[in-house]
This record gives sequence, C-alpha cells and structure tokens, in this order.
Amino acid sequence: MLLLDLFLHYIKIINLEKMKTQIKNNWLLFLIASLTLGLAPFNPPHIVGKIKWIMGGNAFSGANAMQGQDWFDVLLHGSPWVLLLISVALNVFKKR
Repeated sequence: MLLLDLFLHYIKIINLEKMKTQIKNNWLLFLIASLTLGLAPFNPPHIVGKIKWIMGGNAFSGANAMQGQDWFDVLLHGSPWVLLLISVALNVFKKR
C-alpha cells in the first residue's frame, strides 16, 4: 500500500512539472489567444465591458444581474489572459 501511495505521489509531481513546463513555454500562443479571442469583439473589447459589469457590483444581484451565459463569456474571454499572466510569471520568476 505504501509503495502504491509513493508511486501515485511521484506521478502527480511529474504531471505538475509537465503542465508547468507547458504553460511556461507556450507564452506566445497565450499572447496570440489573448489578442484575438481575449479582445474579440474589438471595438470596444468585450472583456472590458464584462469586467466593468462585475466591478460595478451589479453582476451578482438586481435587475441586471449576470446570467450563466455572461459568466461563460467572462470565462471564455478571460482565460487566455489568465494563462498569459501565469506564463509570464513563471518565466520572470523561474528558478535559476
């Protein structure tokens, strides 16, 4: 049983390191995704309006509360930016 636990722990560490390496190395892909999908539609950027809506406090309650599709929209347009920030942070603060 102990051997199995050690093996599973080792597999988890390897997978986390692979994922961290993939995120760190794909910064250009995340940049392109952020500038295209993350900003679409471009005039004005859709994600900016959603962030203003959330920061304004009306997103959670009231007559103009955000619906499920609005939250999905935030996830869709925001995820490239989050991945880009993580990738940049991993590259800037990498272990030497």
